[in-house]
Amino acid sequence: MGSMVRAAALRGLQPLVDDLGGDGAALLARFRVPPEAVDVDDAVIPSRTAGRLLETAAAELACPDLGLRLAEHQGPEVLGPLAIAVESAQTMGDALDCASRFLFVHSPALSVEQVADPEGARGVVGLRYGSRDAEAIPPQSIDLGLGLLHRVVGLLRAGPYGLRAAHLPHPPLAPVSRYTAFFGADVLFDRPQAVLRVPAELAATPVRGGDEMLHGIAVEFLESHFPEPGRLVAPRVRAALAQSLGTSPARVDAVARLLRLHPRTLQRYLAAEDTTFAAILDDVRRDTAHRLLTRTDLPLSQVAAMVGLAEQSALTRAVRRWFGAPPREVRRRAGA
Repeated sequence: MGSMVRAAALRGLQPLVDDLGGDGAALLARFRVPPEAVDVDDAVIPSRTAGRLLETAAAELACPDLGLRLAEHQGPEVLGPLAIAVESAQTMGDALDCASRFLFVHSPALSVEQVADPEGARGVVGLRYGSRDAEAIPPQSIDLGLGLLHRVVGLLRAGPYGLRAAHLPHPPLAPVSRYTAFFGADVLFDRPQAVLRVPAELAATPVRGGDEMLHGIAVEFLESHFPEPGRLVAPRVRAALAQSLGTSPARVDAVARLLRLHPRTLQRYLAAEDTTFAAILDDVRRDTAHRLLTRTDLPLSQVAAMVGLAEQSALTRAVRRWFGAPPREVRRRAGA
């Protein structure tokens, strides 16, 4: 499965396309993006689809600065739950660290991190926007992403933040003056990475409206509801089901609550791991039934209850499907 991004990354595109003389709803539909999805916080679309959509819109509308225009219409709110944590940080350094740590909530493919100044100037650092994937980010998406980062930093700082220059990894898509007007600083093209060169002291400056308590709550929410990349969810679901099977309802909402995830979030993570809740539940029931049938002499009605099946007949049907024989035959073969 390819990388995904929250559909909110395209928020504002439909009216922008309409204003440019196109049909925004039709454009989204052409790429199988429901227009209402961009306003739903937990809707996701393939990253490749989002990139192709922006490139197509820019070409068909003869609007080479489309990415910058869309960035002008967006703010932290497109980041969903991450926006609260960023906006409530007490300092710019805290906000940037939070964005770097949790940007995977918006898209596992994207990254924002502080790096050494690419020009080696004293007292200057770089804020790099890039991809964790091998596939390069399309130019319009780069303009949108770095442009949004610039806008978010400015909004958090409540004004100019001392941007020294912006680096972009592609040739200018629009007149250079358009870029310099947007960023309010020099823009260099065909550079190795997309970077905002900012004063090193920016990290210590306060965020307008920072709230330590709210920030703590928001970070705790992100930590508990969004497992970090590389930490698989399927084994946690399997363990939760194995521990609770036969004693509590084997439902996705119950397990999601135990794992402190929203049910739809849990299902989305499992889909990304090429499995489903139903498939894991079936595997756990099969393994448990096999153990109880071959290693104990418990009555079949009790075995059925312990694997979370309401009736013995349901156990019989399931065991035939799993092992090609009825429960008593499975037990006889094992010599139990």
